[in-house]
Amino acid sequence: MRIGLITPEPGHPLLAAAAALLGAEHTVEVLDPGAPDPAPDRPADVYLLKSRTERALELARELERLGSAVVNSAAATALCQDRTRMGELALGAGLPFATTRTHDSLSAWASAAVLPSPVVVKSRRSRRGDLVARVDDGVQLGRLALDWPHEPVVVQEFAPNNGWDHKLWAIGDQVFCALRRSELSPGGRGPTRPLPLDELPAGWADLVRETGAVFDLEVYGVDIIDVGDGKPLIVDVNAFPGIRGQAGAPEALAALALRRATGRTRATR
Repeated sequence: MRIGLITPEPGHPLLAAAAALLGAEHTVEVLDPGAPDPAPDRPADVYLLKSRTERALELARELERLGSAVVNSAAATALCQDRTRMGELALGAGLPFATTRTHDSLSAWASAAVLPSPVVVKSRRSRRGDLVARVDDGVQLGRLALDWPHEPVVVQEFAPNNGWDHKLWAIGDQVFCALRRSELSPGGRGPTRPLPLDELPAGWADLVRETGAVFDLEVYGVDIIDVGDGKPLIVDVNAFPGIRGQAGAPEALAALALRRATGRTRATR
């Protein structure tokens, strides 16, 4: 089998470990979407899309048109970059997702906004270095608007919680998890702590798989906060996150790549 990696960082720990496993019996090829002409002469059997740039998405779409399987699809990857569409899809499917309002620019919304309670303000487009901030009052909002005046944003009501994000990842049907101090907590983001899967509240692993089915994702992350008594609230969905330091993740990714390379359908969720 020929397995392709669409990424500018083939040395990423998860990809490198999976590629080493696959390379023992199969051919692994790297396509750098930033290269002048990244398209291969002959498409591989399957591609793992670990990049969210527009050039990477264009390359993935072209490979899909040529008949190659791409994990995750270009359409699913692009959808997860738009927090407005993410919220609409999740809420429409009945997932416990934060209610999301969209504004064309932060400054225009801030000029007329009244904040009776704290909110979370995020860039509409998810990307590295984007805006994610808790805002408690008009003074904070005004300062934020000065720094990000033209930024299209989504606004969500702040849900009281214990300050920890449950970082949940899935590769196919296999779920991995950890705890991370939220970037919205008073002390800011902290280190990631391991969390055994059997310590998750009941039903959360199935909620992750349901989210993957709704978003048509095969390798993905779901950020969940506990808003009381084990009640989950999804605050973010990511296509092909890093999943660093999770035992068994490279093996799961290699197995998924081979399943898709041989044309087998996705696991039933």
